[in-house]
Amino acid sequence: MAQSSVRGEAPAVDDTMSLTPRADQDTPADQSGRHGGGGSGGGRGTDGRPRRRRVLRWSATVLAVVILGTAGAGYLYYQHLNGNLKKDDLNIGDAKDRAAESEANAAGQTPLNILLIGSDARDTEENQKLGGAKETFGGTPLADVQMLLHVSADRSNMSVVSMPRDTLVDIPKCTDPDSGDVFESRQRTMTNQSLGRGGPGCTVATWEKLTDIHIDHFMMIDFSGVVSMADAIGGVPVCVDKNIHSKDSQGHGSGLKLEKGTTYVKGEQALQWLRTRYGFEDGSDLARAKAQHQYMNSMVRELRKNAKLSNPNKLRKLAEAATNALTVDEGIGTVAKLYDLAGELKKVPTSRITMTTMPNQYVGSRVEPTEDATKLFRLVREDIALDGKDKKKTTEETAPTDPAAADGEIAVQVQNGTRTDVLAPVSGRATTVAGLLVDKGFTRAVADSSTTPTADTTVVRYPSAELEGDARRLAKALGIPAKAVEKSTDVSGVTLVVGADWREGTAYKAPKQDDRTPDTAEALNASDTKACMKVSDGFTW
Repeated sequence: MAQSSVRGEAPAVDDTMSLTPRADQDTPADQSGRHGGGGSGGGRGTDGRPRRRRVLRWSATVLAVVILGTAGAGYLYYQHLNGNLKKDDLNIGDAKDRAAESEANAAGQTPLNILLIGSDARDTEENQKLGGAKETFGGTPLADVQMLLHVSADRSNMSVVSMPRDTLVDIPKCTDPDSGDVFESRQRTMTNQSLGRGGPGCTVATWEKLTDIHIDHFMMIDFSGVVSMADAIGGVPVCVDKNIHSKDSQGHGSGLKLEKGTTYVKGEQALQWLRTRYGFEDGSDLARAKAQHQYMNSMVRELRKNAKLSNPNKLRKLAEAATNALTVDEGIGTVAKLYDLAGELKKVPTSRITMTTMPNQYVGSRVEPTEDATKLFRLVREDIALDGKDKKKTTEETAPTDPAAADGEIAVQVQNGTRTDVLAPVSGRATTVAGLLVDKGFTRAVADSSTTPTADTTVVRYPSAELEGDARRLAKALGIPAKAVEKSTDVSGVTLVVGADWREGTAYKAPKQDDRTPDTAEALNASDTKACMKVSDGFTW
């Protein structure tokens, strides 16, 4: 694997990093701390250690649009380009932590979930030059950019969820497939440290554990890949509402200097745009993320426009840059497979691509997911479009292929999942509900007291396709919504988990589900050509 020489436990990180301006500032010297939040600043952190540069904050934006824009353009020199691609294992976490695979719709289509990772590895001279901090050469890499790209089952829409690099998460146990080194699980650790615990497969495992979303593929890019892609594209339009110069009296800032309005940026100027914090809005990393999303959306439009041009030389440069830049899992480890994947992604109209940031809140100088983040993950998991333009699914669209047996022939296990963080489980609830089912004609319903799961809402689970019809019949009889019927390898038969939303009463009342994207996700549509970054008064000229 490409990262085998630099893996190991990540070094301790300083506590100066957050999503708001602090001492780890951007400077023209562009030598900021690897664990600081500046992105282009110099000097040392509060603990006296040199800060390493944050120049790759945005790299996955390049990666995402590469696969969006090249479909239909064709690839040259197949064998040569295949040799450019680097490959790594998809998921190296414990099998028990893996999320269930996405279910197919009635047309046999399944959603696609691709994790985009930006690595800050200093494993080559070029990456070291770009990354700075000479003492970090060959050090443990960090996953400083993480974006989940979700393509709907019917390919009508796409959602992208960014996670701040300093989000506190539980990292599962991971095993390096090359060395065999085992990295034990960690609680409340910065998510970017997952990459150094065996490779990108551990970052994938961390996302699955947090979101319960099955990841189908990953793509990773490093410093040099970012630069090569920025040059190959030939410029991306960005907009500012005032003249901007990202430099203050102390020399903090990326050095970005643009006139008011729209400018095509590439090369060093593109790098400056994507790491600029000082001068955009409130000077926080959230403002920088917004600028990165604007850049990514513009790049999607540019790549799709370029793919329609008959310019072999430009397309060749783009293909060379893309394949040299990428590390991918074996499932998409050839140009042909990437081409097929790009064809699927290209089916999504630009107007149906939505960029978001995982809703979060501060915990000291770090952040953690909020309830809105849990909701956002659920929308992605249930394949609900974040732009709110989903067509209502009919019963026929979600009907199982196997019909249900007669009610009296359906064996049902009823489990008591009414426990909450503050309330004990309702005593005898499984027995009570099993009795209700018997009265309704499900005479083979029995209470299962061997386990007491926790469920916020009532769900029906089934282990295999031949029992899906039975599970849906049970849900319909109780008034449980179809989206609460799920396939699970944790059950041996049709299982009703009575949740905290049904602690009492004989009739189940499904809670009204709010499927709107949270405002805190800062959604931005890829077709928005009027998006323009607000410039702070202190950084105009």
